[in-house]
Order: sequence, then structure tokens, then C-alpha cells
Amino acid sequence: MSETECEALVERGDPDRWRTVAAAPEEKRAGLLALYAFHLEIARAPWVASEEMLAQIRLQWWTDAVDEIYAGNTPRRHEVVEPLARVIRDADLPKGLVQEMIQARLVDAGVETLDDRSDVDRYVHRSYGHLMVLAASHLGASDEALLTVRDFAWGAGVAAFLRALPELENRQRNLLPSSVAIGDLAASGREAIRRARAKREVVPDTAIAALAPGWLAEKRLSMAVAKPDAVITEGLEVSEFRSRVGLLWTVASGRW
Repeated sequence: MSETECEALVERGDPDRWRTVAAAPEEKRAGLLALYAFHLEIARAPWVASEEMLAQIRLQWWTDAVDEIYAGNTPRRHEVVEPLARVIRDADLPKGLVQEMIQARLVDAGVETLDDRSDVDRYVHRSYGHLMVLAASHLGASDEALLTVRDFAWGAGVAAFLRALPELENRQRNLLPSSVAIGDLAASGREAIRRARAKREVVPDTAIAALAPGWLAEKRLSMAVAKPDAVITEGLEVSEFRSRVGLLWTVASGRW
């Protein structure tokens, strides 16, 4: 798949991340697009399959494809697998994070459940946080910087998880365990973001594009802290205008 084709896929399926790619160094953009396209493919797998078993088969296909990449085999001829193989090899991305991204989607498929807060925390790390960490690593973030990115990514992931609850409820797939209070989870996510922002200086400017998609997370988490009972009934959306303008400002200023 060419960079142009991959960009079109991300633009359609993940417009916020697509808008941030331009902030990355030009030579890194194709790799970012490959990571984001991979994320889209595995995230939608449980929803396009008509049965739980079919979703498992789709996710196993991706697990096998990634295993082959790390084994040094020729990548499968697939519009996302081939560019994913390039960025994995060029950036020496860790296999564990890539595979855990796939495993997280077994929850979406209904194969696994979230039973307590520790399950939720792990799911957020794997389904959202790993992507941001991999993107930042591809963009040159050091191991020290990745610790800060991980905090920010988890907080932003909590916001994304809570934002998805109304749609999941509509599909009768609410993943939130009854023992987990929305307000407490949101407060923990907000604290993680603030902790990361206090160490903003350790994250290189080249990695801004990886963190920019989470720019609205603290706002959404504050909404959830203030009105936790309204998260599912009213959602955590903000106006499209504010979202676009704010994202552009984040990219331009580097103040993630």
C-alpha cells in the first residue's frame, strides 16, 4: 500500500489522528500512517464480524501476520501488513506492545471481559496507550520520554474509553464493570495527564504528532468527573469547530 492510499484510509477512519500526521517529520509520516491504519484494522475487526468466532479468526490472522514480521519472514501481501512491517523494522518497535494491541480487541469481541479496575487499566493501556507509545517511539522519543508518554497515553485512553460508552451501550456492549466508578476512573486519568504535562520538557518536539490526538482528553475527563452519571446518557462530545481549531492549535504550538 502506498503512503497516499494509507493516508486515505486513516483520513476516513481516524480523522483526528490523520490531521496530526502533518506535524511529524516528513520522513516519519508514512510510518505513523501505517501504525494508525493497523490500529483501525484491529479495532474494527470485532465490529465487522457477525459472530464472536469470526472476530477471533480475524484477530488471529493479525497475530499471525505480526509474528511473521518479527520472525523476519516476507510480509503478507496486504495493504496494511506491508507498511506495518516497514515501520516495525525501521523503528525496531517492540513485539509485545504490537501483539497486546491485538489481544485487547478480544474484549471488544466479547471473548474476554473486564471484571475489575485492574482489567480496565490494562485494557486502556493496550487498546489506546500502546499506539501512542509506539508512535512516539517511531518519532524518536527516548526511554525516559516514553515513561511520560505512557502516563499521557493512559489518561487519554481513559477519556477515549469513557467517550465510547454511549455507543457501546447502544450496541448492548457496555464494557465498564459495575465495580468501577466513572468519576474515580476519570479522576485517575486526569491526574495521569497532569503528571505527564508536568514533565513535558522530556518529550522531544519530534514526538508532538504522537501526543496531539489526546489534546481534548483532560477536558473530557473533567466533564466526567463533574457529571459522571451523565457520561452514558449525554456523552463527552465537544463541538466539531472547537475540536478542529483546538487540534490545529495543539499541533502548531506543541503544547500537548
